[in-house]
Amino acid sequence: MISWRKHYKQTLIAIGLLLSTSASIYGQYGDPKNGEKLFKANCTACHALDKQVIGPPLKGVVDRVKTEGGVGKDWLHKWIKDNKALRASGDKYANEIFEKYNKTEMLVFPNLSEKDIDDILAYTTNPPAPEEKKTPEAATGTEATAASPADKTTTNIVIISLLAIAGLLVWILIKLRQLVKLGQSEDLAGLNETRVKSFSEIYQKYHLIGKGLVAILALLATYGIWNWIMWIGVYKGYKPEQPIYFSHKIHAGENKIDCQLCHSSAKYGKVSEIPSMNVCMNCHRTISEYNGKYMEPGKDKSFYDGEIQKIYAATGWDPQKAQYTGKTQPVEWTRIHNMPDFVYFNHSQHVVAGEQAIINSFNKKNPNNKIDVVCKACHGKIDTMNVVQMANDFTMGWCIECHRTTEVDMNNGYNKEYFKNLHDKLKKQYPKDGGKITVDAIGGLECGKCHY
Repeated sequence: MISWRKHYKQTLIAIGLLLSTSASIYGQYGDPKNGEKLFKANCTACHALDKQVIGPPLKGVVDRVKTEGGVGKDWLHKWIKDNKALRASGDKYANEIFEKYNKTEMLVFPNLSEKDIDDILAYTTNPPAPEEKKTPEAATGTEATAASPADKTTTNIVIISLLAIAGLLVWILIKLRQLVKLGQSEDLAGLNETRVKSFSEIYQKYHLIGKGLVAILALLATYGIWNWIMWIGVYKGYKPEQPIYFSHKIHAGENKIDCQLCHSSAKYGKVSEIPSMNVCMNCHRTISEYNGKYMEPGKDKSFYDGEIQKIYAATGWDPQKAQYTGKTQPVEWTRIHNMPDFVYFNHSQHVVAGEQAIINSFNKKNPNNKIDVVCKACHGKIDTMNVVQMANDFTMGWCIECHRTTEVDMNNGYNKEYFKNLHDKLKKQYPKDGGKITVDAIGGLECGKCHY
């Protein structure tokens, strides 16, 4: 009995030690799934798990700082919350890291709680395995069996079609034989005597009809030439290949990047410039591979990763050393939208003064295809385009039609002040539609507005 109690007591102690050890192991850090979200929100601008970006790779950072500096989780908490204060306190390891990574200042994160940091450390220690992407597999077994009747049906259709063509050829041969026999009869000889012998006889007999046909053909030819001339320089649907593949659907559509983040002068400048490669590098210094869910048909992850490498080659960025080499390669972009030199068009005038008016006018005319930003009125739904194309005609008639139908937003701060003393006069002069004032009423059709 004493022996049983002794073993029972030892068993309880062992279980208690096991549970306490397990608790300490699992409670040492936090929730890796929540840590992954926090890591992506706060750390990915400068860090990755498995490679150096601006800062060092963070996978296994808890064990690394313990090995390198003899410090633990508490030190990491202090470093993450306020590394500047930790360095200022004279901490040797903190200052060594600062020197090692070119004295690059790390952001401070006083907003992160102790639990948040534990979750992030749990993620860097044991990151969850990425979800496998499902790929369509070749049809086997039942699927292959189900596909075979369709193949048989297709074969039968082909055979029936060939038989029908053969029958048609036999029928044509029979009819040709009958015509040859008819040519040898006396009836056909009588018809030959009454046949017109030359083109001049035909013209004399049917000259009025001939002249009418010639006149119609001349009119059609003139219209065709005129129509061809009028469409010179109109390239609606034009979508050239670019030296670096850039999907607006991925950037503006999937990732919701604002147009003006890249095209910064579109709102306050005359021209919407082509973004420099440095603008691309604002994000792609830390994004060296594509991990998005969206894949354009016919393209895979390796394709997108290769295009990112083209950005690095163009800017001279060495992702391994996380620094510029100074060896750049200019990118020769193919321009899509290009106004003729004799046309004046100011982006800021339309985006600032006319933004809401243009959006309202477009949505009124297209209730089933509404837009949320003014850019789409002219450039189409760019956030759905993998390859950017010219979405509209951009002809003079197209612009004039817009000026005739777009109502001026008199509540706009700019218009409200500029036309302060003209509102009543314009409403009396243009009483149509309850006094609504369209762009043509304020000089939108004057030649000098666009041509000078």
